Amino acid sequence: MQVSGAGAATSYAYKASLIGSAHRFELTEEGLSWHIAGRSGLWRYDEISAIRLSFRPVSMQQHRFRADVSHAKGGRIAILSTSWQTAALMAPQDNGFRDFLIELHARMAKAGSHAELTAGLGRKTYAAVLAFLAVLAVAMAGLLIRALMIGEFAGVLFILGFAALFAWQVGGFVRRNQPQSYSFDRVPKALLP
Repeated sequence: MQVSGAGAATSYAYKASLIGSAHRFELTEEGLSWHIAGRSGLWRYDEISAIRLSFRPVSMQQHRFRADVSHAKGGRIAILSTSWQTAALMAPQDNGFRDFLIELHARMAKAGSHAELTAGLGRKTYAAVLAFLAVLAVAMAGLLIRALMIGEFAGVLFILGFAALFAWQVGGFVRRNQPQSYSFDRVPKALLP
């Protein structure tokens, strides 16, 4: 569902849900043009107040990225790197998403934008995630010690296997979504497909 074009305009589209029309975005000479669910608008590049990039996996697509674009007068639009294809298929649109966001940043820089560019989760949310993971690690360590003390080696293997799987699944999310600020010329590669 993506369309990229060279020249004056660059476009990107995705389906946020199986039912409904595609969310369409276009970078024009005037600004960011968007069409979402029967609504549309044009945000000049210098009117965009903030962009937040994040890594947001879901059960149907473990490799999904999100950009939240905010307007100075209120309003926010989300741009996702995946598109619904069928009831059981959510397709990645990595190249189109990455190219569109890089071009958006370049046009905003050229327009002299002073937007706040952030990446990852909010600082409080990230701290809460880290605290939860620390409590979980202590609990898992306690279970592991208990299993070793009573000689339940099948339990030890299960706990180690579960911990490895959990670290693999959650570790990437935590690493990529570390809160940070960035500049127009240094868009974080970890938050682009």
